[in-house]
Amino acid sequence: MPDAPRPIALLTHPGAGRGRGARARAVALPRLRDAGLEVLDLVGGTAEEAAGLAREAVAAGVRSLVACGGDGTVHLALQQVAGTGVALGVVPAGTGNDLARELGLPTDPAGAADRIVADRRRTLDLGRVGDVWFATVLACGFDALVAERADRMTWPRGAARYVVATAVELRRLTPRHYTLALDGRVEHVEAVLAAVGNTSSFGGGLRITEGAVPDDGLLDVVVVRTLSRTGLVRAFPGLYRGTHTQHPQYEHHRVRSVTVAAAGITAYADGEPIGPLPLTVTAAPGALTVVA
Repeated sequence: MPDAPRPIALLTHPGAGRGRGARARAVALPRLRDAGLEVLDLVGGTAEEAAGLAREAVAAGVRSLVACGGDGTVHLALQQVAGTGVALGVVPAGTGNDLARELGLPTDPAGAADRIVADRRRTLDLGRVGDVWFATVLACGFDALVAERADRMTWPRGAARYVVATAVELRRLTPRHYTLALDGRVEHVEAVLAAVGNTSSFGGGLRITEGAVPDDGLLDVVVVRTLSRTGLVRAFPGLYRGTHTQHPQYEHHRVRSVTVAAAGITAYADGEPIGPLPLTVTAAPGALTVVA
């Protein structure tokens, strides 16, 4: 007799996303089980507990680990499956949902669960900083300063917090000196924004690394050189359309490895804090299998 199919694991951090992950789980879990899948229901009360449950499930040999939640939950699950061959599935329930958008996944939990049932797979690259993996974009400029300020704020809640954080950081906008080592070639620039992308967008659809291909074995490094506050505000809408690539202060490199150095910046990847610059980022071709 053929071996029984391995189970899948559904990982939810119910406290994330103001309960959106828990609500998505309530839809996705019965839909997966009604389709005949054996599902391990992993619910972590804290990020640390969720990571431990995910790690144990991957070690036990599940067929896929499905992250039910926002970008933080996806990033947490990614750390456990990267390089293992265990596939990552996503039931998007966050504000940004950047990896889900890249994969063209449905935003409703029932539709996303149906994709898990269909089990169509593809292989993607990842970016790696030390022991940390990321799937979308490493922000290390003005965008990272906004994310860091928003993390420190307790009011307002939700997306409005990022609007307020952006307004505060705009008042403090100052170009910084960056040193970039691009596959060993060193470049010094004055810039307001620098980002390293495996995919094209972050922050809920800001297409900062427009043109990035997530399975080409390369990272896309984008720099926006010196801009005034007014210039950045005017250029900002183009980030949603990808037309900022036509701006004279924009430059774009494709590399296998980059070291980014600048004073006073904590980098964020997949919306999560990674650490202060300088950081070295390397491409990890084919490191992730996703259910898409």
